[in-house]
Amino acid sequence: MKFLSNRMSLDLVRLQRLLCTAIAVFPFGAFALDLDGLSSGASNDLQRAFVELSKLRQDVDAERLPLARRINELEQTLMDRRADFAKLQRVQENQLVELNGLKSAAKVRGEDVKYIDSLMSEYARAFRSRLNFAEEPRYGPLFDSIEKTVAAADLVAADRFTARSEILTTALRRAESVLGGEIIEGKALDNTGLVLAGKVALVGPVAMFAANSGGPAGLLQQELNKMDPTLAKLDPAIESASRALVTSGSGNLVLDATLGNAFKLAALNESMFEKLKKGGIVMIPLVGLGVAAILLAFYKWFELSRVRLATEIDLQTVLRHVESKEIEKAMHHVRSIPGIVGDLLTAALEHVDEKKEYIEEILYEKMLGARTKLERGLPFLALTATTGPLLGLLGTVTGMIATFKIISSFGGGDPKMLAAGISEALICTATGMAVAIPSLLFHAFLSRRAKAIIGSMEQTAVGFVNGVPQSEPNPFSN
Repeated sequence: MKFLSNRMSLDLVRLQRLLCTAIAVFPFGAFALDLDGLSSGASNDLQRAFVELSKLRQDVDAERLPLARRINELEQTLMDRRADFAKLQRVQENQLVELNGLKSAAKVRGEDVKYIDSLMSEYARAFRSRLNFAEEPRYGPLFDSIEKTVAAADLVAADRFTARSEILTTALRRAESVLGGEIIEGKALDNTGLVLAGKVALVGPVAMFAANSGGPAGLLQQELNKMDPTLAKLDPAIESASRALVTSGSGNLVLDATLGNAFKLAALNESMFEKLKKGGIVMIPLVGLGVAAILLAFYKWFELSRVRLATEIDLQTVLRHVESKEIEKAMHHVRSIPGIVGDLLTAALEHVDEKKEYIEEILYEKMLGARTKLERGLPFLALTATTGPLLGLLGTVTGMIATFKIISSFGGGDPKMLAAGISEALICTATGMAVAIPSLLFHAFLSRRAKAIIGSMEQTAVGFVNGVPQSEPNPFSN
């Protein structure tokens, strides 16, 4: 209908243009003369236009109903499509919600898988660490194979779980087999390092070995840097019990309450000579210096402890005899005091008739000699207290040099190879301190004792000089 209306409007516009063109082309007079012709032509055109308009309206009326029906059908289709679209949108939103829920559940399950995987891995390490060292050749290849399998980068979680579940199965089978004890084939090293084939009886943490054909038997222990366990050196009764238990499956069980630590502690017990031997060549002068310092310290202690000091009673007795001119009695009493104090008073009595200044000089000379005698050997103790740590430091340096040489030649992977140099370094340091500390203490004690004796002698000498009666010369005499 809109198309037909546009067509009618177009015909009217053409008619108006035709009239305007006629007016513009023909003069007014000529237009007036032919007005009838124009009127009749316009009437004919108008009649034709009305005819065409009527026809167009009929065409429009004929096409309106199908078009309206078609429009209704399209509008219904559009409404259906919109309803379907809204339904699909709701379905999509529900699916997104479900998808987010599935993602959250998958994340939780992934965390659970990781936790279970780490838990099984930790259980595998703990299970392997709890195995008896005699069982390592039996279960070691299985653990190595499983660890190699699960280490693959392209392995999915399900396959990794399946591989690790084999450890659980193995642990259950082992728990059933070791219940009450188990006897397996095994190897062990004897005291000479020879590999012996035999059988091992496992009862909890205890492993008892008996070599084939009546060979050595006993408890097994694991030593550092040795692939196979070692037979512990035990008394014959324990060896017989071990052989009977392994061969027959019944007998006396040998238990180790320390779970193998007793053997390790026994291996650490060393004699003093073995410890000093590890210190190296520096230990020879260091030990010699320490022994000399100790002998000298005991000798000086014995020497100083025997020195008898003059008491106040002794001094007053001597001075009383001198005052009463009984020199022989005073000399007899002085000779009853042994040692350097008696020699000091004896020299004083021998020159008692001299002037006090002269007696003081004689006593001072005696005390200088006594001081030298008392302090003899004490500088050696001080020298030992100073030299001991230096010798220990020298041993430490030589030991570390040997250690670094071993590291540069063989690397630092084997700690047993480094033990010699480190032991030399530490033992020398400890021995140097062990020599220096007693020497320092002995020197301090003995020096204090010597100074106390000298102080007592000085007090005795001053008391004697002050107590000697001596007549002063007359200043007015010729």
